Amino acid sequence: MPRIFPPDTNLDEQRVPSYTLPDALVCEDGSPVRSAEDWTARRRPELIEAFSRYVYGRAPNGASVSVREASRNERALDDAATHFELDVVLEGSLRVGLSLWTPNAVSRAPVMLGLNYLGNHSVHPDPKIRLPEGWVPREPELGHPAHRATDAARGAHREQWPLEAAIARGYAVATLYAGELDPDFDDGFENGVHGLYRVSGAAHAADAWGSIAAWAFGLSRAIDALENIDEVDASRVAVLGHSRLGKAALWAGALDQRFAAVISNCTGHGGAALFRRQLGERLHHLTARFPHWFAGNLRKYERAEAELPVDQHQLLSLIAPRPLFVGSAEADLWADPRGESLSLAHAAPVYALFGAPHRTAYHRRAGGHGLTEADFLRYQEFAERWLRT
Repeated sequence: MPRIFPPDTNLDEQRVPSYTLPDALVCEDGSPVRSAEDWTARRRPELIEAFSRYVYGRAPNGASVSVREASRNERALDDAATHFELDVVLEGSLRVGLSLWTPNAVSRAPVMLGLNYLGNHSVHPDPKIRLPEGWVPREPELGHPAHRATDAARGAHREQWPLEAAIARGYAVATLYAGELDPDFDDGFENGVHGLYRVSGAAHAADAWGSIAAWAFGLSRAIDALENIDEVDASRVAVLGHSRLGKAALWAGALDQRFAAVISNCTGHGGAALFRRQLGERLHHLTARFPHWFAGNLRKYERAEAELPVDQHQLLSLIAPRPLFVGSAEADLWADPRGESLSLAHAAPVYALFGAPHRTAYHRRAGGHGLTEADFLRYQEFAERWLRT
């Protein structure tokens, strides 16, 4: 069934307005950035502050994290892997489940880490994977007819997480369910980590953190947990995200420099794509459908993207000099694949400051919005290039 777009959607490249991007290498006082040291000391903190204020909101700087091993299966995936079910406990009270598969043939394995949309049980049909106990998206065709997880959804997103192939190549895979960090609906910021931490005063402050920042915060807490697991090398973690969860992966990678590589798949606006192009999903489409994803301040720029103090090439610049892969799909016009590729191109001057322009990559495959097995494996190949010891 063809997707129906809002009537004011532009999918015509010829109708993209002329625009001027804010310069990643000019500080707020107008002075230029001429060195990697200057970028790190002056410009990077300015951009982190601007994205926190205007786009994603302010998350806590850290957290009290403890890790409990709930179960271990050393004969998972036909004896090729050990599967851990871990409880990541925040502030001694909020439990988030982390599923981790480590290759039995490798010690201190690098890790592909990402959030999932339906629950850890959707990653693989293994009946030992725990079902999430709280809210899940209503996806009848994927085994969730109501907002509760069921066994019918086991392995529903298996193609997005080719565990056997990753393990065979010596990589661990770790995933956590985004909804345990923050359920993906406008709940007044009362549940998950929002209910646990009160940031910037009132829950609805204009720069309070939205769901994308909450999910990004959870990815950093997963790094905290992995630092306590002997079977993996937490200094070699590549964070991967698709669509809304890829927006979170990009923001997590920008904030937390422990992520050794960052991978964005079909993330669109609020992710890798340039807001100012106004092609596909526009800012007002995002904030109308998903008001809980972003800081309230972002709504000031609905239908006025040219006035937004930042744009997404600057977000990608914040990942420099670490490896960054941006992936798109040719038919995914809603996410503006050309805008994603241009955003990466406009981040190149910052990578050049570090002498690392070769650490970025882009691909655009045929087809529509989605994370395929081929995508995942290509991203893993990229990670292998940079994360090998």
